[in-house]
Amino acid sequence: MTLPSPLLFVADPLESFKTYKDTTFAMMREAASRGHAVLACEPRHVRWQRGERVTATVREIALTGEEDDWFSVRATREVALADAGAVLMRKDPPFDSEYFYATHLLGQAEREGARVFNKPAALRDHPEKLAILEFPQFIAPTLVTRNEAEVRRFHAEHRDIILKPLDGMGGMGIFRVGADGLNLGSIVETLNRHGAQTLMAQKYLGAIREGDKRVLVIGGEPVPFSLARIPQGSEIRGNLAAGGKGVAQPLSKRDREIAEALGPVLAARGLLLVGLDVIGDSLTEINVTSPTCFREISQQSGFDVAKMFVDKLAEALA
Repeated sequence: MTLPSPLLFVADPLESFKTYKDTTFAMMREAASRGHAVLACEPRHVRWQRGERVTATVREIALTGEEDDWFSVRATREVALADAGAVLMRKDPPFDSEYFYATHLLGQAEREGARVFNKPAALRDHPEKLAILEFPQFIAPTLVTRNEAEVRRFHAEHRDIILKPLDGMGGMGIFRVGADGLNLGSIVETLNRHGAQTLMAQKYLGAIREGDKRVLVIGGEPVPFSLARIPQGSEIRGNLAAGGKGVAQPLSKRDREIAEALGPVLAARGLLLVGLDVIGDSLTEINVTSPTCFREISQQSGFDVAKMFVDKLAEALA
């Protein structure tokens, strides 16, 4: 299928990319290899004014093939988002107020004819920690609350638990509390700010020792390999940002069961790319803002994830 051109990537500053592991870079490289113009901007460059369409000041870039100075700027210009072949929202978390506002600007661009992936309304409707609540058959014992007494009750029942903020990313703010309950009160106070913020508690899953698996689902279909992010040393977090070691491996039967159950549902809502986090047999998060791990999976398994993504993007635009 023919993919409309150009593609506009709304992302973090290009200068901040670590291309050896950056998923957005992998998407850009695949798109460029097919002859499509690559445009890039940051959310702060998107604007709307009454009587006009949503526009952005964008850079059209060429990929140099170098690791450090990996792009050159061909031109800088103002572009209406509806005139791009597709708009790819690839701004990394956190999903803060500015991210929220950006989704509304992108939603307006959709009303003007832009094709945006992942769909802005779907980004708002699927907070990455809370989206699992819709699929209780696949998750471990989980509690969402502001109430310290409820957390204590949950701990008394499960004895070994994980506590985390709802707006964390990259493993930030995750605590484990064992059977002795050491520091439970202090941790709850830190996370819920004396009842002002909601937190999540989950039963600790010993399978984390084998890795927190990132299962990618593209266009409703699972990538056949996951990236198991394995905690190192005394660390309980497998996140790569927290020092975890990434190991690509074929999907397990359970991984595939979860991915095939959720994939079509989420794709139908406009989520072209989803990153499911699975520990052992349990779904722990549904990542939709800027799922990663393309490059690690491709480099280790030989499966071209970026090619699958751009193929599925072309299908979605057909």
